Amino acid sequence: MAEYNLQTPLTDEAMAKLKAGDVVRLTGTIYTARDAAHKRLVDLLDKAEPLPFELKGSVIYYVGPSPAPPGRPIGAAGPTTSYRMDTYAPRLHSLGCKASVGKGKRSDAVKQALKDHTAVYFGATGGAGALLSKCITAAKVIAFDELGPEAIRELTVVDFPLLVINDSHGGELYVQPDRKAAGLE
Repeated sequence: MAEYNLQTPLTDEAMAKLKAGDVVRLTGTIYTARDAAHKRLVDLLDKAEPLPFELKGSVIYYVGPSPAPPGRPIGAAGPTTSYRMDTYAPRLHSLGCKASVGKGKRSDAVKQALKDHTAVYFGATGGAGALLSKCITAAKVIAFDELGPEAIRELTVVDFPLLVINDSHGGELYVQPDRKAAGLE
């Protein structure tokens, strides 16, 4: 396991060096989107209309943050279960999205898209939304305000702590070891 400090936008070169289990501290701009926002992004793509942010090099955080308390840019910002975005993620990766952030396992189609497009899936610690929000220094809604917590937000993050779950080489942190083959059973 290695540790990296990365700055957005992300590049193929940066993603290619990451391996499942690596720790990343991410700084820069990331975007929030959950399933309702993903559907709208794909609808815009289907109509050949512009997206509210540049996909190339982007990071999409699957989060529906709570309202911001006084003096803070955002409330608790813990990750959402990622499989709900699996229908949409491969297309977004094919158009340049370099990473997604969430919790839980991903589908085979998403894992293949990560390999095909030199991208990664990061895990953020579920249940630690209040702690994660301390790494977010700015937040503003940039699209679909009517979706409330599911609106797309542009976040500025500093040293946002992430763990590489799926890398661009097919590695996966969640894989169960073959205990029998290892002589453990």
